Amino acid sequence: MSNAVRHSSDNQLRDRLQNLPIMSTMGKPPTIADVAKLAGVHKATASRALNPRTSNQVTPATARRVLTAAKRLHYQPNNVARSLSTSRSATIGVLIPDLTNPLFPLVLRGIEDALGTHGYTALLANTDDSPERTQAQFDALLSRKVDGFLMATARREDPLLARAHEHGIAVVLINRSTDVPLFPVVTGDDSAGMAAAIEHLTDLGHRRIAHLSGPSTMSTGFGRAQAFRQTAAAHGLPPADTPVVECSSYTEDAGAAAARRLFDENPAVTAILAGNDMIALGALDVLRERGLDCPDDVSLIGFNDMRFVDKLTPPLTTVHVPHHSLGAEAARLLLEQFASADRVPKTVSLPLHLVVRGSTGPARAGR
Repeated sequence: MSNAVRHSSDNQLRDRLQNLPIMSTMGKPPTIADVAKLAGVHKATASRALNPRTSNQVTPATARRVLTAAKRLHYQPNNVARSLSTSRSATIGVLIPDLTNPLFPLVLRGIEDALGTHGYTALLANTDDSPERTQAQFDALLSRKVDGFLMATARREDPLLARAHEHGIAVVLINRSTDVPLFPVVTGDDSAGMAAAIEHLTDLGHRRIAHLSGPSTMSTGFGRAQAFRQTAAAHGLPPADTPVVECSSYTEDAGAAAARRLFDENPAVTAILAGNDMIALGALDVLRERGLDCPDDVSLIGFNDMRFVDKLTPPLTTVHVPHHSLGAEAARLLLEQFASADRVPKTVSLPLHLVVRGSTGPARAGR
């Protein structure tokens, strides 16, 4: 075959591959034979092309065709259904939503402390709380043949986790869970934490208490908001005096935006219970922006007790979450899965407590 004919054939096949629709990752996982068939090569050739150690044994044009076919099929060299039933790699994939959040280093330390004593290493990936990036990082870690996953990125409805469950991948969720229980989860007792926070505020005389909640697409945002409403009602506080404003994310900027909406619509609020400490930081900025003193005009409570919130002015009252224990317990649960075929999606709920500091005080008369 002449070079011109071969080049034309390669172009036609590449065009055909590029125009194929991307296959759903929720279906039956593709095999190396599927990739070889789509690329028009022998299975052994496809295998060599996809192996970095042997890819130099095939022509660049063939390697490109095989890689394109594998990408269109969402093929992973370590087949999802097979990766956890063969030899162990002694590595664990850890997906974290935001490494700039100061609470996650403590979670990671707990994971590493628990895994290290059993000879396992954690491979960390940051997802920026993006479903697309989470999918990409999950697949990248899976291609490294990790033995399982510890994930702090779950959403209440999560196609990626549904896929992982379907294929028998070992996963333990940290802090967040799915609406339909699929995997074990280690979380804090958010309901008790919210109850302690509201009781503290009502004891100080506050009756107009707002909640800046996390995103309702996440179990923490939804669950804490639900606990806030239930506890407020139990204390006889009417819904009109206990507004809930949802934040778009667990960030300082989102907290500030939600606090501005809150004060525009409910200027008489005397206390704020934030969905996490980062949201509380944003709310504190808005209090200063509007000339309101904390806690004389408005009391403020966070959630998580991340590092350095005791150094703020005023020091932040917050619900303490044992983040090191969250990570360590999740790692232990995952190791238990490796030792047993029983993968019951149980929930471990760790106790929380309120840490009272300077950002809360008695309700001012007239507000």
